[in-house]
Amino acid sequence: MSHNSFGHLFRVTTFGESHGPALGAIVDGCPPNIPLEAQEIQGFLDKRKPGQSRFTTQRREADEVKILSGVFADRDGRQVTTGTPIALLIENTDQRSKDYGEIADKYRPGHADYVYDAKYGVRDYRGGGRSSARETAARVAAGAVARKVIAGVTIRGALVQVGPHKIDRAHFDWAEVERNPLFCPDARAAELWADYLDGVRKNGSSVGAVIEIVAEGVPVGWGAPVYGKLDADLTAAMMSINAVKGVEIGAGFAAAELTGEGNADEMRAGQNGPEFLSNNAGGVLGGISTGQPIVVRFAVKPTSSILTPRRTIDRFGKETEIVTKGRHDPCVGIRAVPVGEAMMACVLADHFLRHRGQVG
Repeated sequence: MSHNSFGHLFRVTTFGESHGPALGAIVDGCPPNIPLEAQEIQGFLDKRKPGQSRFTTQRREADEVKILSGVFADRDGRQVTTGTPIALLIENTDQRSKDYGEIADKYRPGHADYVYDAKYGVRDYRGGGRSSARETAARVAAGAVARKVIAGVTIRGALVQVGPHKIDRAHFDWAEVERNPLFCPDARAAELWADYLDGVRKNGSSVGAVIEIVAEGVPVGWGAPVYGKLDADLTAAMMSINAVKGVEIGAGFAAAELTGEGNADEMRAGQNGPEFLSNNAGGVLGGISTGQPIVVRFAVKPTSSILTPRRTIDRFGKETEIVTKGRHDPCVGIRAVPVGEAMMACVLADHFLRHRGQVG
């Protein structure tokens, strides 16, 4: 199975399956002499790990990361990167493969079961194997390394919509994201969503969401025209996350409703260079960063594993019904927030190194 790597100069390869013994990532291209300790990576994994609230899957995983290579203690006793591949390992400790025994021959609607079987002739029915969102833990670990490469950049994510319920932008507060388990920047919306998701969860159903990721401190110049566009790579990165069905930059699809006057981000002369009067471009023009905050939003579909019986077929072509047991997120968008942050970090680290390599 190919295509398990992404990035150019900062390159990440992930490995492992949902119910295998472990998963992890190989990070290649990280510059040397960057301080890196396992606990720095662990903090980001703790944001993503399951079982932390009633709104996520109750699978209990410590998600404890181990650094197997690519670091060394310098003369001052600090553990720093060596410039060689960094191997990160996360063991699976709470698999319940027996939950999937009844669907070994059935294809779950909305999942990758059928297409994996059709393409590869083999399918890991235990939680989806490689197609499981469990793989994203490795991305979060790699993203923690990427953040060290671009230490001057601040990356933050928030859940801005659950089902039909959106936040009130007038109440947007990044500090609030850290105060509730939904990563919601609007305290009033968080209370509404909690009640709403309780009902969804009790009904054995699921719902979709929209996540917003913002990177501040990215200087002007990262990215390249035509086939090396920063926004194109960001879009591809977010689209590669499990269950993502739509991505937008800046104003995104709302730009279709604007006039040329309303969409153009006007500029004035500032003390430290141009100052933009708006950011409909989402911090990217012509595929190159403008120096403004980079704003990306992506839509996540409802979790396909639900208790409601669904019509399907089995691998023998026979029509049947399926109920997916096991432990699943009523809204997978919640834990997608730290994943989106990680993918933003990996893309920006790659483009920082590409920019440095091309223009110094």
